[in-house]
Amino acid sequence: MKALVYGGPGEKSWTDVPDPTIQSPSDVIVKVDTTTICGTDLHILKGDVPTVAKGRILGHEGVGTITEIGASVTSLKVGDRVIISCIKSCGHCANCRAGLYSHCLGEEGTSGIGWVFGHLIDGTQAEFVRVPYAENSLHLLPEGVSDQQAVMLSDILPTGFEIGVQYGRVKPGDTVAVIGAGPVGLAAICTAGLYGAATIIAVDLDANRLEKSREFGATDVILSSAPDWREQVMVLTDGQGVDVAIEAVGIPATFTMCTEIVRPGGNVANVGVHGKAVELHVEDLWIRNISISMGLVNTNSTPMLLKLVAQQKIPADSFATHHFIFDEFMEAYDTFAHAAETKALKVVITA
Repeated sequence: MKALVYGGPGEKSWTDVPDPTIQSPSDVIVKVDTTTICGTDLHILKGDVPTVAKGRILGHEGVGTITEIGASVTSLKVGDRVIISCIKSCGHCANCRAGLYSHCLGEEGTSGIGWVFGHLIDGTQAEFVRVPYAENSLHLLPEGVSDQQAVMLSDILPTGFEIGVQYGRVKPGDTVAVIGAGPVGLAAICTAGLYGAATIIAVDLDANRLEKSREFGATDVILSSAPDWREQVMVLTDGQGVDVAIEAVGIPATFTMCTEIVRPGGNVANVGVHGKAVELHVEDLWIRNISISMGLVNTNSTPMLLKLVAQQKIPADSFATHHFIFDEFMEAYDTFAHAAETKALKVVITA
């Protein structure tokens, strides 16, 4: 089969690799019908995730059709259309029973790390993928939900919702600022309303993404290159600052921006994947009674979000801006990596 293979920092290729095989009774093999590229894949290619070995097939998002099942799999069958979750779940360890799938203690990949696809085992940017713990790591796709909508549920929608909105403790009437209007930031914007946010402020360097954010529910937009960007936020909050500041980029500057605009007693929710150390000015922050959260998505909200997508209550289709076929994978990466010029949000790649 063909797959997108990591060759070390800055190196990738669309090349021939062996087909995956069943290795455990709980495995299934999925023919990947639709996949996409995540900002985390770009972090890997920059060398920010040294645990990814050369030769690894990248990708942790996908929708496909089951072609083979392991001996212990009873609730899934060949021919089922499924969403591949970006997080593994053995379903029986202490962390999984607590809903902390991001730290599943199953041995697949590494015990205690839930993100394994395209990281510690071969991922979804391929014609076929082996899915461990399949009955807990796949979601059956109902009629009426397209592959394009469903692939947004592999990662970005649950990530923006769980790590941004839920960890940020958004509540009815809140003012929420999202720093970074990329795919995950937009996912946080479009799900903040589920918890009753009254004002949602999108902050970004890219005017096109800011305008796009209005389609996802942003009530106000601020260009972060403006010298008075912070003052603009404060005007919208009567000088108090926002209740919740969500960081959705993954660089030190945007994290610091969040700490500068959150009100006393507010919450900073870090969603972005950081490749460099971030300076935390505790000497200034301690007196403001703010809470800071961060984490890896658990994907335990995926079934609920799937219902909302099926009911057209979440604009999942709007994330897709560019479309490619598998043999155009290298072009898809180039388009996604130059999003400022191409205006790309999510590139959808189909078999």
